[in-house]
Amino acid sequence: MNSSSSPRMVLSYKRTSSPRSPPNSGELYTPAHEENVRFIHDTWQCVLKDIKSPQSSDRGPQEYVEKNPNPSLLSFTPVDLSDIKKRNTLDSKKS
Repeated sequence: MNSSSSPRMVLSYKRTSSPRSPPNSGELYTPAHEENVRFIHDTWQCVLKDIKSPQSSDRGPQEYVEKNPNPSLLSFTPVDLSDIKKRNTLDSKKS
């Protein structure tokens, strides 16, 4: 590692077991899919915890803030994908 490299965050991941796909969801997930989703979720929770930690300011993850924001994105509104999925599920059950 050269002196200009910034430290990298290394996360340890421990496999956990969880229930399989919800029986009434109508969607089937493979064990590999569930493991990937669980890994991403668990790792993201660790990142969020580290960002909020007062000790993380110099060594841990840092939130990226763009120096020159794209003017065409100033009116961007985040989308709640969970809400859209719930609405689509409810709409399909009504049909």
